[in-house]
Amino acid sequence: MSLDRAFPASAGEPASPAIPTGPHAVLPAFADGMAALPGELGGLGKRLQSAARGEDWRSFQRLLQQFLDKYLQDFARSLDGGAMAESDQLRELLRQAVGVALASLLQPLPALADESSALGSELKAWRPGSELAPLARRVRELCHQVGVHAGETAEQQALLLGLFDLLLENLVELLEDGSWLHGQVAVVRELLAGHPDRETLEATRQGLRELVYQQGLLKQGIAESKEAMRTMMVTFVERLDGMAASTGQFQSRIENHLEAIRGSRSIVELGKRLDDVLEDTVGLQQQAMRAREQMLAARAEVDAAEARIRDLESQLRDAGDMMRSDPLTGALNRRGFEDAYEREAGRAEREGRPLSLAMLDLDGFGRLNARHGHAGGDAVLRHLVELARAGLRTADVICRHGGEEFVLLMPGTPLAEAQAVLQRLQRQLAAQPAMHEGQRIVATFSGGVAVRQLGEDREHLLRRADRALYQAKQDGRNRVAVAH
Repeated sequence: MSLDRAFPASAGEPASPAIPTGPHAVLPAFADGMAALPGELGGLGKRLQSAARGEDWRSFQRLLQQFLDKYLQDFARSLDGGAMAESDQLRELLRQAVGVALASLLQPLPALADESSALGSELKAWRPGSELAPLARRVRELCHQVGVHAGETAEQQALLLGLFDLLLENLVELLEDGSWLHGQVAVVRELLAGHPDRETLEATRQGLRELVYQQGLLKQGIAESKEAMRTMMVTFVERLDGMAASTGQFQSRIENHLEAIRGSRSIVELGKRLDDVLEDTVGLQQQAMRAREQMLAARAEVDAAEARIRDLESQLRDAGDMMRSDPLTGALNRRGFEDAYEREAGRAEREGRPLSLAMLDLDGFGRLNARHGHAGGDAVLRHLVELARAGLRTADVICRHGGEEFVLLMPGTPLAEAQAVLQRLQRQLAAQPAMHEGQRIVATFSGGVAVRQLGEDREHLLRRADRALYQAKQDGRNRVAVAH
């Protein structure tokens, strides 16, 4: 029996001459579509085309059954089972995010933490087909409350930081001019204004702890020095008083001896009086020597206390210098750079010498961090500073100006020579890549160089060097451009 007769058109259906409806038209069209697919499906389509052209409908049916068994049934089962597995996984991930992670973050807010934990339990118990709307409302409400409290927390933190900064500002007003505490207060205020990361805050906290410890030692040393000085002065006054009393007694005894000598009648009596005079004189001399020795000992204690104070003050200055350095690389931070610039700019202005400033920025540092992790990126930053220091003069200064941006300050260096310094550093970095966990990390940087003009301020000079740096980036990176 013909397939056309096996599948007759339904009564009342209008015939459409433009679109054939019989299997002789539909099945070959299906085979043509299959043949256009790549791989095994395309091969199966060509076989279907061959069966359709030969009107071998039994082979066509067998090929369709093969297509159903091999592709559609397995795909349908995997799709159905995978969808269920993915929904379960998604529900579990949501439960962990809401019931575990969010609940732990909400511990300072017990009511929200309890609601988050309860939602986590209900999400775990939910199954497809159960009512989801009430659960969804509670999750949305929880998110809203978290947002409200997060905003309140941010405002509280901003207020606290503002109050702390105001306290530091008032503290500066109370300090004497030239106090070494000015630098430490300035560093802390700069950190508060710059939204520092956790690593920088921790390094600063450690530095301040060391500073507080050194201050305690200094205070103790000053107290010991004051006590030693007080003891010396008390001893001095007591000895003066004793000397005065002894001198008065000695004077009286001398007067008595003088009267006795005048009244002496024999050499023997005169000799005895002379012995008494010598004995009193020796006693007075011994007392004076003892007083001198005691005064010298007290003076030595004062000198030793003053030496301890000088040593502690030196350590305190060293601790202050640490507050002007970048904790990761050891280069100067912005505060340290500003102090160095003001010093060198003043000298350059007085002596009419050139002062070159170079800005350099690591190329593609974000991609480098993504590939090697932040620890690898930190290793590159430290390595760059080490190479720069090895090639710079003692008078030159390197500062970490931003995340992967550095500034070199080169006193007495003309523009062309400063450019050559950066180019030499580029070659060294290419020849000696940073090492991290046994792996070489290749990195490059672009640089911009400018030389200070008479009367030019720091910010204007930095902007000119930054424009040159941007030009080096535009020219293809790993280059050094000059600001004329």
